[in-house]
Amino acid sequence: MLNINALTKTYSGNHSPSVDNLTLSVGEGEIYGFIGPNGAGKSTTIKCITGIVGFESGSVTVCGVNLKDDPLAAKRLIGYVSDDHILYEGLTGTEFVNFICDVFDVPSAEREERLERYLDLFALRDAIGKQIKSYSHGMKQKLNIIGALIHEPKVWILDEPMTGLDPKSAYHLKNLMREHASKGNCVFFSSHVLDVVEKICDRVGIIDGGKLVADCTLAELRAGGLDNSLEELFLKITDAPIAAEGEAPDAEGDAPEVK
Repeated sequence: MLNINALTKTYSGNHSPSVDNLTLSVGEGEIYGFIGPNGAGKSTTIKCITGIVGFESGSVTVCGVNLKDDPLAAKRLIGYVSDDHILYEGLTGTEFVNFICDVFDVPSAEREERLERYLDLFALRDAIGKQIKSYSHGMKQKLNIIGALIHEPKVWILDEPMTGLDPKSAYHLKNLMREHASKGNCVFFSSHVLDVVEKICDRVGIIDGGKLVADCTLAELRAGGLDNSLEELFLKITDAPIAAEGEAPDAEGDAPEVK
């Protein structure tokens, strides 16, 4: 459902690419964990496959639609939870969700039914009518998640989605990911919380220095001579420190070093 072929992205002023000839695919019904050290190229990869930034070579195909050939059609198949939840803070939560539904042509009856469920799951019922600028960090993250799933996209792309969520909301999010995949969709999930990746992902890709250095199931990794937790496997492959749960990842913008 998501195919990335020889993707290469180099930021202006950099001598080496942030993403270097990266190739991977995510199939129907699959949750794919995408992990790596800070500065490895995770968020840059995600920004390329969602069309936020361009790339100089390679291709991204979403459910058979080439991102460069028909970017609008490809993006309509994607739901994206960013790591910085940029929202229109002058809108109320209801206005924001309706705006997203209008963009993706979600019928009124369906949007109301879906929103009712998500308001209960994420405990936003009392806040949904208020302006987003009054929301806490965690509430904004919940709204961001609802906005990414309300149109039931084929491909759900999550970049550090657990950041700021309370334990109950994080639990519901993990269940939604599995439910989404079980319907024949797919989830591309990037996180520093490796125990969560280990528990819910079907496959794992490890990126380091812009290159994909592993792409397989955990069982396949262990069969290659590595054992114990994904955290230990990650350390052995990348020889890098791991962010503790709840620790914010490095900031990323147009600076030479990106994660």
